[in-house]
Amino acid sequence: MKDFNYYAPTEVVFGENSEEQVASLVKKYGGTKVLVHYGGKSAVKSGLLDKICGLLKEGGVEFVTLGGVVPNPRLSLAQEGIALCRREGVDFILAVGGGSVIDSAKCIAYGVPYDGDVWDFYLGKGTPTTMLPVACVLTIPAAGSEMSEASVITNEDGDVKLGYSNNLSRPKFAIMNPRRTFTLPPYQTAAGVTDMMMHTMERYFTKDDDMDFTTDVAEAMLRNIKHAVFAVLKNPEDYRYRAQIMWGGSLMHNGLTGCGVADDWATHQLEHELSGMFDVTHGAGLAAIWPSWARYVMHENLSRFVRFAVNVMDVPNDFTDPEGTALRGIEAMERFYHAIGMPINIRELIGRDIIDDEIREMTRKCSRDYQHTCGCLKVLHAEDMEAIYQMAKG
Repeated sequence: MKDFNYYAPTEVVFGENSEEQVASLVKKYGGTKVLVHYGGKSAVKSGLLDKICGLLKEGGVEFVTLGGVVPNPRLSLAQEGIALCRREGVDFILAVGGGSVIDSAKCIAYGVPYDGDVWDFYLGKGTPTTMLPVACVLTIPAAGSEMSEASVITNEDGDVKLGYSNNLSRPKFAIMNPRRTFTLPPYQTAAGVTDMMMHTMERYFTKDDDMDFTTDVAEAMLRNIKHAVFAVLKNPEDYRYRAQIMWGGSLMHNGLTGCGVADDWATHQLEHELSGMFDVTHGAGLAAIWPSWARYVMHENLSRFVRFAVNVMDVPNDFTDPEGTALRGIEAMERFYHAIGMPINIRELIGRDIIDDEIREMTRKCSRDYQHTCGCLKVLHAEDMEAIYQMAKG
């Protein structure tokens, strides 16, 4: 069992019409002039952006806006936001959207008071000592960025996608209205659920087997989300199960399921190169990589994969064949991915065969020119990364 600090300072305002409190919450956390940051599709089409701006105006809160965030958010837009905030005297950033918008907002917030290039933080060349406060109105449950310390940004110069984590960036508040997720397309819903489940699975698959409470909580979350996603794919306006998914996405990445255990994150880092190179949906990329990673590393803690198979995937436990039970659990996860419309290999993900040169380039980037390892359950060197990419070709 690992010693741990659990820090989850975000105020969550959850439920129908929760966005009505946005102006008072901004004021509560010291905001006087706000950058409203958004993507440009669902937030605009649904009328939510106009509503938020109207509520801020009614509440006497000045604001400017910046849209254009895309999946796998771009460094160039964040740099544009940094310049806008400095020019307009912005002191608070409000993200209206999903994880990509929140991650972009965090990047902007890091950069405004920083004299250098904000990309320094993602490269590990600097550590921020201050940043603008960030908050969000969540519309897409997936990334968990609304309560986490993490942000992931893509630098178009070289298609490099990197994450950075710092507790300074945990949002001050997160407004969550499950009704705002009713219109999410099935693919986006499924990819979001895949992402949030992986946030817990990255913490679940560990060599630390002695923090039973954390493990039990993780398994309960995974079972709940598996059930909920089928309910909302059948009935997109099922408030009860949309709410389970929205709240689950937050709890699965606010650190709770990592208390007392060592995190892995190899699947995420391997996937970052897929979405960096092919601009695919992050959750779908995770589904395409995880089964191969799991088969490659499962003998590092076979009993953990057996427990996952039995307690999460409902696989009967063959006590005479733990390896077979573990493999059947991975196969059950693949069936789950297919059942919700997710890929289980790279060919299914990108719609063609990946070539060896592309795999070598992803390996180079993931290993930071062969100088960097990833993973904790099994520490992956460049040759391991390449082997997993090869296994995942399909």
